This record gives sequence, structure tokens and C-alpha cells, in this order.
Amino acid sequence: MSAKKIVLVTDYAWPSVDREREILSKVGASIVVAEAGSEDELVQLAPSVHGILCNWKLVSRRVLEAAVKCVAVGRYGIGLDNIDVDAATRLGVVVTNVPAYCVDDVADHAMALLLACNRKAGWFDRDVKAGRYDLKAQAPLHRLRGQVLGLAGYGRIGQAVAQRARSFGLHVIALHSRRGSGSEQNDEVEFVAFAELLARSDFLSLHLPATPETKGMFHAAVFGRMKQGAVLINTARGSLIRTPDLLDALETGRIAAAGIDVWETEPLPPGDRLAAHPRVVATPHAAFYSDEAVAELQETAAAQMAALLSGQMPPNIVNPLVLASPQLRQKLPELAHEGEK
Repeated sequence: MSAKKIVLVTDYAWPSVDREREILSKVGASIVVAEAGSEDELVQLAPSVHGILCNWKLVSRRVLEAAVKCVAVGRYGIGLDNIDVDAATRLGVVVTNVPAYCVDDVADHAMALLLACNRKAGWFDRDVKAGRYDLKAQAPLHRLRGQVLGLAGYGRIGQAVAQRARSFGLHVIALHSRRGSGSEQNDEVEFVAFAELLARSDFLSLHLPATPETKGMFHAAVFGRMKQGAVLINTARGSLIRTPDLLDALETGRIAAAGIDVWETEPLPPGDRLAAHPRVVATPHAAFYSDEAVAELQETAAAQMAALLSGQMPPNIVNPLVLASPQLRQKLPELAHEGEK
């Protein structure tokens, strides 16, 4: 007998969706995987599905409006910039994410990029493989201990980076949150305004979400206010940086080096100038990835979808206003109980 419910997987970055199949089969749901994940393909597939799981592909208003049976969209990840959350809320569709699955992995990767830039490991690697065995070729090198790491963003990942950085003897400063979260009570981290963050950071690591306010936040004028010879690390979102401006800052030496894991256009087109720059350590949006993190990601995203398809409340709803909407497509037990009071 065929399953009564269908979950569309738009894309994934791991070998298979067997974990998701197993979890969703327990609530009578099967999986269909998009071939290319283009908007037109997703619109074509959407009318028959009851849930959507997405990694990087765009779940747009068009896709959501076509998904007339869909009760939930689950993001394989933390950020939500590829889902039209406002449209989902208007249509009565619950949106979930997985907010903590890769904290250690991204923090480790950010520190790896920082260390590679500081010790010029990538530069030396290229030299040695090209037959140049000369440590002076990459002088000067500076001791890490005592330098200043600035964190633009002090959520879970920023805090994990701070913990690691202090072990290396870095002094950590972080951008004041406009929301004034309780996490800004820490004797080991100094919270500063944006101008001071730029002026004092020897290394600046970005951990901000992709929003209209943060898009292009790091541009020519900002690079001009950074400490001469600073290093920029980005494991957050490519949209935070204006790529041509960073290239100019690298060419002039205002920025000494950059460790970049996320890009304005992904996947990168061949011959991308920023990725090819001799003072950039480039990785392919790999910071989130480890076998352990991906297993947790798959299981959590699928379990939340299974809960919603069976009328249960999952833990990580990112559009809670939808729960009180008369358009809500999946009535959940908690709301039903409130209605009976």
C-alpha cells in the first residue's frame, strides 16, 4: 500500500536520504527528491506534497502557493534566507529549522581559517609544492597570543569561537547586540560598538544571519575603517560581504588575508576572482559539515517533519505567529486544548 503523505526534498549535501526515509515512514510518509531543485521544477512537484525539506534550494512564494497540501517546510540548517517565511506564515505553513546541529563544526572551521591565515599555511603549502622552500618568502609572521579577535555576531557559534580563541591566547571582543541578549554578560569577552570592533580587530570573524539589514554590510567604507592589515573570516553567509570591495581591500593591503567558506554565488563559478586570490583561504561551504553534524541534521529535520505530519508540536518553529492563524493547515494538540478552555 502506498504512503498517504509525501515529503519533497529539494536538495541535500550528503550521500543519501535513507535516515529521513526511515523516520518519515513511521508516520506513513514517503520521500520524493527533486532532480535539479529549480524553482520551476519545485512548482511542478509542489501540489502533491504534504511537507518540504530544503537545504540550499529556494522555497519561494511561487513554490509555497503551489504546495496547496503542504503543512510544513523544514530547513536543513540554521539560516532561513532561502525560504519565504512571510509567505509560509500567510498561507498557514509551519517553518522549522535545526538551530544547533553544527555549532562545534563551524566554530572549529572558523578557527582553522584563522590559523591558516595567521600562520600562512596555505601560502607555504603552495610554495613548497612549487619547489620554493623558503620560510622568509611569507614573512612577516606574527605570534597569535595577545592579538584581538573581533566577533560580528555572538550567538551559539560566536560564543563557541570565543571559547576556542581564548585557548590560543587571543583577546576577544564582540559586537553589542541591539537586542541586548543575556549572553552579553561575560567577563572574558568585551562588548563594543561597531566602529570600535572594526578599529581594534586583528581578526574579524563574521557570525551574523542573512537579512535585508546585513546584506552587503561589509563594503568598501567598512573595510576602510578596519585595522590596517586585519584578517577577515566568514563562515556565516556570503551575502554579508560585497565581493568586489573585499577584492579591492585585499589588493591595497587594507585587508591582509581572508578565510572564506561562504560565497555570494554558490556553487562558485569557475575562475572566481576572490576564491583564486593568493591571500584567500577558500573552502566550499564546508564549515557545517562533519559526519556527526550531518547525521544530527538529517534526523532532527526529519523528526520535526514527522511530528508535524502526525499533528504534534516540534521544538524549533521559526514562525510561531502561524500557530494562531486561522489559515494554519495542521491543527496541533496544544492549540486544540486552548480552544476548548
